[in-house]
Amino acid sequence: MTTETIISIFLGIGLATSVGFRVFLPLFALSLAAYFGVWELNGNWDWIGSLPALIVLGVATFVEVFAYFIPWVDNILDTAAVPLAAIAGTAVMVSTVANLDPVVTWSLAIIAGGGTATAIKGTSAAGRLTSTATTGGLANPIVATVETGTAVVVSTAAIIAPVIGAVLVVIILTLIFRMYRKLMPKRKQ
Repeated sequence: MTTETIISIFLGIGLATSVGFRVFLPLFALSLAAYFGVWELNGNWDWIGSLPALIVLGVATFVEVFAYFIPWVDNILDTAAVPLAAIAGTAVMVSTVANLDPVVTWSLAIIAGGGTATAIKGTSAAGRLTSTATTGGLANPIVATVETGTAVVVSTAAIIAPVIGAVLVVIILTLIFRMYRKLMPKRKQ
C-alpha cells in the first residue's frame, strides 16, 4: 500500500466523519478542493469538482447549515439525514481512495465511510433529541453551532492535512464512546 493510498483513506475517513455532522458541508469542501486542484478525485467522480456541482453543493450546504438553527426543523432534518449520511460517507470514501482494487475500495467505503458517518450522525441526532427534550429546543442552536464548527474543522483538516484529520476522527470517536459509556446505565452481573 502506497503513501498516497493511505493518505487518501485518511482523507475519506475524515470527510466521512464530517458528513456525520453535516451531510453537504464535507461534499462541498471536497468539491472546492477538486475544483481548485487541491485534491484529485477518482475517475468517475471528477464531476464533484465541476462548477455545477460546486454551486449545487454550496447552496445545499448553506440551506442545511441554516436549517439546523431552527428548533424542531433540526429534528426533522436529522431523521432524513441518517440514511443520507450513510450514502454520502460512502461516496466521499469511494471518490477519494486511490490505487486500490474496486472491491476493496467499495468495502472500505461502505464500512469505514458509511459506517463512520452513520455512527456520528446517529449520535448527533440522539444528542439533538435530548437537547430538544430537556430544553424545549432552546439549546439546539448551540448544538448546531458546535456540529457545524466540527464539520468545518474536520473537513478542512482532512483536505489540507489528512493525517491530522484522521487524528481528529480518533479524538471525536473516543469522546463519543466515553459519553456513551457515561450515559448508558451499568448492567448488573
